Amino acid sequence: MRLMFIGADHEVTGSCHYLQIGQTHLLVDYGMEQGKDTYENAELPVSAAEIDYVLLTHAHVDHSGNLPLLYNKGFRGKIYTTEATADLCSIMLRDCAHIQMQEAEWRARKGKRNADIHRIEPTYSMEDAMRTIECLIPCRYDEEIEIAEGIRIRFTDIGHLLGSASIEVWGTEDGEERKIVFSGDIGNKDQPLIRDPQYTAHADYVVMESTYGDRLHVTERPDYVAEFSKVLNRTFARGGNVVIPSFAVGRTQELLYFLRQIKKDRLVTAVSDFQVFVDSPLAVEATGIFEDHQYDCFDEEAAALVRQHINPISFPGLNLAISAEESRAINDDPNPKVIISASGMCEAGRIRHHLKHNLWNERNTILFVGYQSVGTAGRAIIDGAEQVKLFGETVDVHAEIAQLVGLSGHADKQGLLDWVMAFEEPPKQVFVVHGEDSVCEGFAECLRTEHGLQAMAPFSGSCYDLLAGAWVTEAAPVPVKKKTTSVVSDVYARLKRAGERLMGLILRSEGLANKDKAKMADQIISLCDKWERT
Repeated sequence: MRLMFIGADHEVTGSCHYLQIGQTHLLVDYGMEQGKDTYENAELPVSAAEIDYVLLTHAHVDHSGNLPLLYNKGFRGKIYTTEATADLCSIMLRDCAHIQMQEAEWRARKGKRNADIHRIEPTYSMEDAMRTIECLIPCRYDEEIEIAEGIRIRFTDIGHLLGSASIEVWGTEDGEERKIVFSGDIGNKDQPLIRDPQYTAHADYVVMESTYGDRLHVTERPDYVAEFSKVLNRTFARGGNVVIPSFAVGRTQELLYFLRQIKKDRLVTAVSDFQVFVDSPLAVEATGIFEDHQYDCFDEEAAALVRQHINPISFPGLNLAISAEESRAINDDPNPKVIISASGMCEAGRIRHHLKHNLWNERNTILFVGYQSVGTAGRAIIDGAEQVKLFGETVDVHAEIAQLVGLSGHADKQGLLDWVMAFEEPPKQVFVVHGEDSVCEGFAECLRTEHGLQAMAPFSGSCYDLLAGAWVTEAAPVPVKKKTTSVVSDVYARLKRAGERLMGLILRSEGLANKDKAKMADQIISLCDKWERT
């Protein structure tokens, strides 16, 4: 029984862990890397076709975004997750595929005019995303599920996002059972809309995140509505727009919750009324999913509004932009307004168009409401960049740059400690992941020296024997080499993925009739002969 660390080790994004129990191969998350990539991730120890199950903690793309790539490489197993996460993934994975296809098309057009811009291949296709969605198995919170002989799982609400969960895994091998708990992303307390994190009583081993393991958000919960109202009033008094780069799923719905209250209580006095535009097809669909799960996922405050037949995330003056024409029309409107658009770190999507139209104007405000990874455009703006590149053009930064401090879906250091110290008995080992390099090490040290827990922060490629309670391999950090993009390398990567997919097909062919296996072998040999002659 082995646990191998693949992604988000001494880094914040690209979460992935490999678990082998007997002859069964599992992944917990398979996420995209976003922003600065510090360390190389180890390869999966088996092919994608040999992965039997994926357990998904939540829908954010740094945890789910590479699942279609896994399918592209030959995975045909089941993906277990909560009901709300399955619904959110049905839109988020399609959105990821769409963004990649758009990026590839944009580079292809630019490449015709600029020899320095190389064509890139999308990591996966829309068909890969759609087929991945068909693999999702929705599960209810707090239900034990036997997914294979000797393996049981349970999802517990972790309060980070609609549908987010920590995952308990009971595994039996050679007559011995071990229980591993994967925290997923632990939620902040007293968030709007969704419940606080729920705790777990028992674990032999714990794999936990540490995103904010080096800081406290605030001593008291901020009055987000009051702070938000101040930003709106001073911006509208200048005749400007408030542009909010926001994660389409979770943060956008929280902002709508605040704006409903601001409008209801008439807290904005600089203008008689104002329009709010949500310019993200993904955010619009996600808002509908939030409404679908209001009875099983909302906290008591939001649920009380629902019982009064009040929609907590809708109000007069809310405009949902779906088409490109509707999106472009927003910036033609001269009136002060709120524009909420994705992506939250300004790396892709329609927000980049709104930044191009609004960053240069000192009357406007760009309001950041979420974490900005090192290396992203959002982080550069917050850190004081005087100019940013958008669509190949340089845009001066003259708008006011503001933040809603403390508005976070992640627990701070105290919240993380509350979660891990809630186990009734200390786990045999706590593995600290999903944090920047120094944060992982610092939080693991805190658990060891201040709280008496066995804790360490493994690097990608490290492998632990859960039965023996010992390391099989303790990997050293492998810094990322500077990557170059070329037509040759991108197409070669696509060819390698095609080979992995073929190998997956071969691995699954054991149950075929002998004549079908022989036919497949003949076709593969014929293909090889053709290209060897070439």
